[in-house]
Amino acid sequence: MNSQDANHIRNLAIVAHIDHGKTTLIDSIFRAAQTFAAHTQVAERVMDSNPLERERGITIRSKPCTVEWKGYQINIIDTPGHADFSGEVERILSTVDSVILIVDANEGPMPQTRYVLQHALSIGMRPLVFINKVDREGADPNRALNLTFDLFFELGASDEQADFPVLYGSGLNGWAVNDLSKPHEGMDDLFQAIIDHVPAPDVDPNKPFLMQVSTLAWNEYVGRIGSGKILQGHIRKGEAFTRVSTKWNSTDHTGSDWQITGKENAKVAQLWVTRGLERTEVDEVSAGDIVWLTGPNEIDIGDTFCAEEISDSPLKPLSIEEPTVSMFFLVNSGPFAGREGQAVTLRQLKARLQREMHVNVSLRMEDLGRPDGVKVSGRGELQLGILIEEMRREGMEFCVSKPEVIVEYKDGVKCEPYELVTIDVPEEYQGIVFEKMTRRKGKILNIDNPDRGLLRIEIEIPTRGLIGYRGEFLTDTRGLGIMSNCFSGYKEWAGDLITRNRGSLVSMDTGEATAYQLENLQSRGVLFISPLEQVYNGMIIGENSRPGDIPCNPTKKKQQTNHRSATKELTTKLDVPRRMSLEKAMEWIEVDELVEVTPQSVRLRKAILDELERRKARRTAPGTQEG
Repeated sequence: MNSQDANHIRNLAIVAHIDHGKTTLIDSIFRAAQTFAAHTQVAERVMDSNPLERERGITIRSKPCTVEWKGYQINIIDTPGHADFSGEVERILSTVDSVILIVDANEGPMPQTRYVLQHALSIGMRPLVFINKVDREGADPNRALNLTFDLFFELGASDEQADFPVLYGSGLNGWAVNDLSKPHEGMDDLFQAIIDHVPAPDVDPNKPFLMQVSTLAWNEYVGRIGSGKILQGHIRKGEAFTRVSTKWNSTDHTGSDWQITGKENAKVAQLWVTRGLERTEVDEVSAGDIVWLTGPNEIDIGDTFCAEEISDSPLKPLSIEEPTVSMFFLVNSGPFAGREGQAVTLRQLKARLQREMHVNVSLRMEDLGRPDGVKVSGRGELQLGILIEEMRREGMEFCVSKPEVIVEYKDGVKCEPYELVTIDVPEEYQGIVFEKMTRRKGKILNIDNPDRGLLRIEIEIPTRGLIGYRGEFLTDTRGLGIMSNCFSGYKEWAGDLITRNRGSLVSMDTGEATAYQLENLQSRGVLFISPLEQVYNGMIIGENSRPGDIPCNPTKKKQQTNHRSATKELTTKLDVPRRMSLEKAMEWIEVDELVEVTPQSVRLRKAILDELERRKARRTAPGTQEG
């Protein structure tokens, strides 16, 4: 492939709601384009290379890949589908010329479908629509297509945008057709639609070099790596250029309200392009290529890399999504610190978070002067939960607090983030869903019955109301409900809300839990531990069945006397303990509690371990704070 020939390049992103089949479709594209040698064993969801992505079945970070078909170079970017990573999708769209919008033939458009489509339409793209999973039981491709067309119309698509090409197929089984009456085999119709409907990059190879950084990577040896599409000109390894940094002056990121904040002269140290799944180092790149580049000392999202003669006219900054949820990351002060991993110091904790912010620009870290930790803010519970999981897998031990929403003041009015929630639930569970969502300040926007035995309910709710609800929702709907959400903006504070109405069972002693005492305690609530587990003073061992905390001693042993049955211990009946995953623990805890995270365990504890100290703190507290 001649990189100079931009007419034979197609740059596109695959966007969709979570679990609608983006990564699986790319697997089939790879196989159809014969990207891998015949003897190469290719894993399913090959783009989800991160172990956490493979375990959870979600894409966390966008990744580029390249396939070749009939002399065309097709650069495809796989994007996250979860709302917590939606800002990354926005930035990726600045580097591509069109998108394939995947819609599940059973579910139809969902909240994240609306979000990514709205952004693609607003910047003038003409998406291709791929109705996926049409061979699944219950699939209704015509209904999914009609709903998608309605969504285009609702979002103000132009006539040209609403006249979108449609493909039907199965990413899992590796076929795509533009007419369902055709034989269900091969991906040629999809490739041809990409060539025919995705425009070649609108670039000029004869003008001075210009590109904008839309994605960051990090390498311990070379530092930050910037990625973006070259909009004009070309550049060689070792050649000089200028990095121009810019920033918005206002929070609405509109118009010309931005300024240049700095310039740096640099030389290209290394250049890479993607071939297949691998980054390949090259000596020269040209207009239309999506490249990775090192050289400047600092690189930030939205930076303009350009020839010196045009450095006074940089590109306007890219919008970076603002955090909506924050939590404290704290040094582990518990008595078991260092037993199961590396009990990090505050300096080590800050260094690890700083490294994360090199590539994850939607994260913020604030040092509030606490000797034991820092405040970390992000787009949602999932984004922060994945960071915590990655850190514990690196061997680190630390504690985190309950996630809390970030409030803003607009014209003196207190505002908070809201979410648009879509729930698919069997009709018999609609009552409990309405009750819980209303209690959490949710407002019902729409109810639809698409004749699949499920009701589809659209709700607008404060982000606060969703914290801690997901696990409760699955319990209430016996695991049959599906809930998805998307950030919808800041609105006026909804008032106080109570999310958990049960207290904690808190250990008063340190030692080994006994079956004898746990049998006595399980009548007071639900236990989180089993016999012989190590507990400590201030550790939460279960959920009280009523409001308020109960101090207890799970280590107490049975008195050995001649009057007790020798076989009494054999008849102890214990319920299976409720095991807390990291996400469940983060949702469950209250503001005076912490999650202790180690490579082996997730424990719950009081922020103040000693019972007398907790009582003193409650007496001197100025009042509880909601939020």
